[in-house]
Amino acid sequence: MKKSSSFRWLKGQRKAVITAVDKKVPNGILEEQEEVIVVDVDIDMNDEDEDEDDPGEPSEEQQTVVLLPRSSSTSKTYPAIPVENLEEEYRIRSADDGKLFREEYNSIPGGSNQGTCAEANKEENKEKNRYPNILPYDHSRVVLKQIDGKLHSDYINASYIDGYKDKNKFIAAQGPKPDTVADFWRMIWEQKSSTIVMLTNLKERKEEKCCQYWPDQGCWTYGNVRVAVDDFTVLVDYTIRKFCVQYQSSEGAKSPRLVTQLHFTSWPDFGVPFSPIGMLKFLKKVKQVNAPCPGPITIHCSAGVGRTGTFIVIDAMIEMMHSEQKVDVFGFVSRIREQRSQLIQTDLQYSFIYQAVLEFFLYGDTELDVCSLEGHLDTLHNTRAPLDRLGLDQEFKKLTNMRIMKENMRTGNLPANMKKNRVLQIIPYDFNRVILSMKRGQEFTDYINASFIDGYRQKDYFIATQGPLSQTVDDFWRMAWEWKCHSIVMLTELQERDQEKQTRLVRHFHFHGWPEIGIPAEGKGMIDIIAAVQKQQQQSGNHPIIVHCSAGAGRTGTFIALSNILERVKAEGLLDVFQTVKSLRMQRPHMVQTVEQYDFCYRVVQDFVDIFSDYANFK
Repeated sequence: MKKSSSFRWLKGQRKAVITAVDKKVPNGILEEQEEVIVVDVDIDMNDEDEDEDDPGEPSEEQQTVVLLPRSSSTSKTYPAIPVENLEEEYRIRSADDGKLFREEYNSIPGGSNQGTCAEANKEENKEKNRYPNILPYDHSRVVLKQIDGKLHSDYINASYIDGYKDKNKFIAAQGPKPDTVADFWRMIWEQKSSTIVMLTNLKERKEEKCCQYWPDQGCWTYGNVRVAVDDFTVLVDYTIRKFCVQYQSSEGAKSPRLVTQLHFTSWPDFGVPFSPIGMLKFLKKVKQVNAPCPGPITIHCSAGVGRTGTFIVIDAMIEMMHSEQKVDVFGFVSRIREQRSQLIQTDLQYSFIYQAVLEFFLYGDTELDVCSLEGHLDTLHNTRAPLDRLGLDQEFKKLTNMRIMKENMRTGNLPANMKKNRVLQIIPYDFNRVILSMKRGQEFTDYINASFIDGYRQKDYFIATQGPLSQTVDDFWRMAWEWKCHSIVMLTELQERDQEKQTRLVRHFHFHGWPEIGIPAEGKGMIDIIAAVQKQQQQSGNHPIIVHCSAGAGRTGTFIALSNILERVKAEGLLDVFQTVKSLRMQRPHMVQTVEQYDFCYRVVQDFVDIFSDYANFK
């Protein structure tokens, strides 16, 4: 028989009216599960405390212009690095705030000594350049077909760039301007380019970086090229758009072609991604979708040199690593700068190339198709002897060897905040901690032990937090209110090891099937609760989901990892347990804390595939 109860909790000016429903979830979800309680909570916030702006929003910064490195007066060169020395060489160059990276970068020639930019500098073409100091060389520029004999209609700010082995593998272009969009699409058509890689957002720091050169929906004609939106997919680090492109001339329309744009959205302006994981995933996707045809891959950022060059060099160095077991970043950058000047704009971008190549060398490609999951699990569990988990332990050990960035935990370690932490080893990083609005006249009231964690499709989709302490319950409610959270997942009991934890949770799913030590007995309950939470999110808007256990790392990390992994399995038929967990650990220490929890991630996916076997054949 269904049991329900309600109680009213009042603290300060916040109240929560809670209705608990035991052992049954509306709409039939989890109907037979014994371990989940769903609680609906209404929160009222006194108007005085309301803040229309989200807390922690960055302040407006002054607009910036493209900065170019100074030409080097040195003639020093740097030899190729054997892959077995890559980790040590990266460590040496990174020391002293990257001093040796800066020296190496500043030794690269800025461009070609013989290269001229006569066409780019012609009066009729000057307005077609986004930046007056980023111009294509005459010898390597992309030459368009002249339109009806119209002079200078063959010019576009774009250059052919070689890959590791393939000549003219890429076209490096500036982000189209409003008056060059038609030329851009003409180039795509004439060069038979089936893939566009976009590495900038349309606006950054309120400054236009690139004109939107595609329709949001339907179709649009740019010059003689008709572009129709066929499909699009939004993911956490990038968006994929598919276009049906057709050239229309006085002689009639040509046969349409499919052009795929992959738009990387996680590259901060005048910086580099925090981790290369997303970029390496993106690069792999570019390789997968690029059609086996003669057309080059068109790559652009804003100027077509910084991020564009970084992407090209990472691609080439991974190929070189496979082919020669060495990498030559210095030599390759020097070579492609002969084709377009200033490729790689900052020493940060230069060191990021090394970081990405090292990441690939150390961890490789750990992505799996769901069809190969069972075989991979057999390998990991190494069935020579009962409970022999040598392969699994080795894979998990790579995660535990990751360095915890204690220097990025300053706020949580302030004396005034130490008492707000349940476990002193699990403190949020400063760069993604959840920031509360400061109480008037009270210092340090913006801190809570909670971290924003990315989802599969959305940045900051989860909030991983510890179970509230008696003195942080008020902060917990403030966080739920200020960040407009509609879903809370609780993965601990109120009392474990005789330590009482006081919690008052806004509408939440309380999973009772997870022992303090160990993992749930089977995976179906976890699959069901993830589905229930996702359904709640769809109904309430995709505001952050608060997830907590006791310390907000082990069980919390496992739940978030599984949520992201299962969503990808449903969408793509692919999974990468290792990189998913590695990414979480870069956002909060000790996420997925034990090898049992790590193994549980694999087993739940296998259960999911077995239950929904149609996904096993999904490509």
